[in-house]
Amino acid sequence: MALIVLLLVGIISAVFGSIVGLGGGIIIVPVLVLMGEPLLGNPVTSQTAVGTSLAVLIFTALSATITYRKQGKVDFRTGWLFFATSGPAAMIGAQLTNGIARGPFQLSFGLFMLFMFTLMVARERMKPLGIDWPIKRSFTDGQGNVHNYGYNLWLALLIGCGVGLCSGLFGIGGGSLFVPLMVLLFAFPPHVATATSMFVILLSSILGSGVHLWHGNIDWLLFAALAPGAIIGGRIGALIASRLSGGQLLWLLRATLLAMAVYLIIQGGREM
Repeated sequence: MALIVLLLVGIISAVFGSIVGLGGGIIIVPVLVLMGEPLLGNPVTSQTAVGTSLAVLIFTALSATITYRKQGKVDFRTGWLFFATSGPAAMIGAQLTNGIARGPFQLSFGLFMLFMFTLMVARERMKPLGIDWPIKRSFTDGQGNVHNYGYNLWLALLIGCGVGLCSGLFGIGGGSLFVPLMVLLFAFPPHVATATSMFVILLSSILGSGVHLWHGNIDWLLFAALAPGAIIGGRIGALIASRLSGGQLLWLLRATLLAMAVYLIIQGGREM
């Protein structure tokens, strides 16, 4: 039963993650932290939850990136730019995870999820700021549509650093930060921002997972149960994102994030 539940968690987290560029860790980590003992008979430490989640995200992001690449939606040139700082920052975040106790981790992760909930609600009302950035970018997607946007080099690198740090620290992909910032600040089309963020998540997750592997933070049994679902869900999510708005799914995800955020904040406060 535990294996079936974990497989479903992997699928559901990857579906949601691929649709909005999250990567799925925002669901996997709290589920492992909060449900580890009832499911497996013993608690899962926050370090193990983060390390295992980040390793699973490699397969979620790989599956989604392959699908998005076939659809011609990934701006690889911009993706490599973001990865220049997000990759090293993910390694730093993964290192910092080992110094955080369970209570403070639950509290900080709950607050982070609450921020993600607010950002996901606000992002529907976000419109590009229309700033005339010094670096111009023209990208033609798989359907032949030409998109023009731009960015500031140092701001892009700073955003990559911040997102990578959160990724390694909390075991999330970081697309929940990447996508709104890319759309709002740099005027990326949402589908290109989502696809490109999954590519960056793939690369950053590899580096962050390497640090967690070094510290022994990856539970290979949990990984084996979650990874197949992540591969399946990553492809399903990318296909759904290309055909549907995903509005109802997003509202379900937001409600789930809010409920888990409140619970983590309460639990973290009790354990501090």
